[in-house]
Amino acid sequence: MNIQLEQTTAGRCSIREGCPIAAACGNHGPAPCEDVWSAHDEKLRLCEALEELADSLPAVDRLRCLQLAGILVPLLRVSHRYEEDVVFPAFRKSFTDAAASASSIRRLTTEHVEDECAAQDITEVLMTIGRGGPVDNPEALGFMLRAFFETLRRHIAFEREHVLPSLYRPPSAAV
Repeated sequence: MNIQLEQTTAGRCSIREGCPIAAACGNHGPAPCEDVWSAHDEKLRLCEALEELADSLPAVDRLRCLQLAGILVPLLRVSHRYEEDVVFPAFRKSFTDAAASASSIRRLTTEHVEDECAAQDITEVLMTIGRGGPVDNPEALGFMLRAFFETLRRHIAFEREHVLPSLYRPPSAAV
């Protein structure tokens, strides 16, 4: 499995007219919503890799630990900043219930901070193991990994079910 910080066009959205974040779209390359789907896909692949690691404990592939440690925090930081700078402001504008959108954005932003803190902790452990350190407590590490990737999966599901759909408006619905 090759997890990288790359943007790929997923081709999920061909309707840019009427989209509140269309101004961020250029004539070339993916639309912002496609970037978010791509980042979600990368994070879900990361979750799969972390789940494989948790399932393999107490045995570990030390090189894999180093690889995962190297991409975990950067992937989250890049995708979180993009969501907070581009997607969340558009969500706020497109949602009819300002209080509900503000509440959701506060919750998601708080989850971003919590996820990045957890990712830092996991990175430290994976770096130690990857450099030859022992897996002191496989059960605790497995719990730590599972708590992280399950939380991240729920976060992505919420964004896909509630945030991103509010940004898609067919041309006939554009105001």
